[in-house]
Amino acid sequence: MKNFTLIGASGYIAPRHMKAIKETNNRLIAALDNFDSVGVMDSFFPEADFFVEFERFDRHIEKLRYERDVRVDYTSICTPNYLHDAHIRMALRRDSDAICEKPLVLNPWNIEKLAHVEKETGRKIWNILQLRVHPSIIALKEKIASGPKDKIYDVDLTYLTSRGHWYYTSWKGEVSKSGGIATNIGVHFYDMLAWVFGEVKNNIVHVHTHDRAAGYLEFERARVRWFLSINYNVIPEEVKAKGQRTYRSITIEGDELEFSGGFTDLHTKSYEEILKGNGYGIKDAQQAIEIVHDIRHLEPQGLKGEFHPFAKRKLEKHPFEKTK
Repeated sequence: MKNFTLIGASGYIAPRHMKAIKETNNRLIAALDNFDSVGVMDSFFPEADFFVEFERFDRHIEKLRYERDVRVDYTSICTPNYLHDAHIRMALRRDSDAICEKPLVLNPWNIEKLAHVEKETGRKIWNILQLRVHPSIIALKEKIASGPKDKIYDVDLTYLTSRGHWYYTSWKGEVSKSGGIATNIGVHFYDMLAWVFGEVKNNIVHVHTHDRAAGYLEFERARVRWFLSINYNVIPEEVKAKGQRTYRSITIEGDELEFSGGFTDLHTKSYEEILKGNGYGIKDAQQAIEIVHDIRHLEPQGLKGEFHPFAKRKLEKHPFEKTK
């Protein structure tokens, strides 16, 4: 049984980490969050200590080690994107491996710096790249690898996940903290595409506003038109009619990739591989971080060339923009 701590216990994704720790027969000994709405802990680890101040959390971890010889083996990090780098460093310097949610960091150069911390401390940084353990994605990768080596596949990626006005008030709405839409909701898809189709060769952005982003990515084995949005209004009417607020689609050569199910246990599968020493490290995360960094800084070209059909949808004002 390994000892875990968790930073970011009130976050949306934190319960999946708690569940993964529980289902891999390990123990959460302490958790930290600035916000104390963490009653979900009772469903997994009611005996775990909880702190709202970093200093007290850090002191507690140190006291456990020196007074009771209880050491932290892994620190799970579920905090806002811009804090990942600092919390990873803290975990490693407390002689713990780090398991971090996506995106690992916001900028490619942060990965290089973290590699030095790994070397200095002898500890490992693991990234949750959950789509790589999804059975449908694994099957796709095997199919592409065994197919014609000179085949370049045409792919359309569409991911629409509605967010309310709260999104723009939270850290997610600040590009400097979240990395923007492509980073927030798209980074795991870009990672999956690179994992399946190889190195990225070209990155073009067609549209990039507060509520959507669209572009074209060319990989060694694929040409990808992509569209991401958090605006409910761009969701197809037939999806809305079912009462759904999310739409996810990947087509390859016109055929839909079915991967709608099986998402609830992907974190547990990821943890199982990490505990075996087979998880994904910082170098595995690098290409997706480079892709979203470039998307964030590229000038949108408008509707030219190979653009996603949804990119033509009418743009909308920021919800907090004053109307004249």
